Amino acid sequence: MEIRLLQYFLAVTEELHFTKAAERLGISQPTLSQQIRLLEERLDTVLFHRNGKKIELTESGHILLTHVNRIFFELDQAKTVIQELKGLNRGHLRIGCSGNHLLYSPLLSFHKQHPNIHVSVFDLETEKTIERLLHSEFDLGIVFLPVEHSQIETIPLFKSKLSIVAANNHPLVQKDTVHVEDLANYPFFSLPKQFIIRQAIDSFFKKKGLQLQPIIELSDTHSLIRMAILNNGITILPKLYTTYEENLSIKIINMADPMPIMEVGAIYRKGMSFSSAIQAFLHHLVNFYAKPKSIKESF
Repeated sequence: MEIRLLQYFLAVTEELHFTKAAERLGISQPTLSQQIRLLEERLDTVLFHRNGKKIELTESGHILLTHVNRIFFELDQAKTVIQELKGLNRGHLRIGCSGNHLLYSPLLSFHKQHPNIHVSVFDLETEKTIERLLHSEFDLGIVFLPVEHSQIETIPLFKSKLSIVAANNHPLVQKDTVHVEDLANYPFFSLPKQFIIRQAIDSFFKKKGLQLQPIIELSDTHSLIRMAILNNGITILPKLYTTYEENLSIKIINMADPMPIMEVGAIYRKGMSFSSAIQAFLHHLVNFYAKPKSIKESF
């Protein structure tokens, strides 16, 4: 069976829309429909229920999808092993990351050591990173832990305490002691609910008997800090995120109530073969964050 037909099938399962899948593949919708019908004829089964423009996988389609994902995973592993023969003179790493702040410094130092390895980093939600790891579209993910998934392995890297961030002239900055109840008096800007950081924040305040309702949700952390500064408000982010905002006039508000500590780690698909480039990058990350306690606490 032609790999091309399986690629077409996979695209339709991901889009669940023939026109969108055809646009993604760079072919016409009639051509894609004809190729899927050809695949169905060869397998002597129906792979999709078609109801107008809406489609969904049949039981046979789900079975095929499981095996197709396995096929493409094995093909990707074969490429990795072949590339291994070339050592560290070349390579390409694809990384999903829950905020590029997590990789700023180690990326630059890794590039200095291995200038011929090309690294692409994609800022995505953890769920999207896991999805693309399982489809062999990413080599690694750098996300907030824990990640509970039967097909995902994790490597803890470092911890970063959640911090209340505000303008350096914010009224709460001047107070010696700030309690969680004090925060409710100011506009709150936050990440959307699907982010693990937001979920940790909501859980923390729920235990304190308080629910902070953000007036605006944004996925860009720099914009969150800007909004807080301009509107006499606050935002809550891992302390590490603030270290790269030196051009903004911000302060960390000292809280009487200890804020949650977030753990960051590398994730990868269980059973995958590590290329020399992946091994080198993981080794670099682990060594980079294996710093004295006094330095780790600055995160």
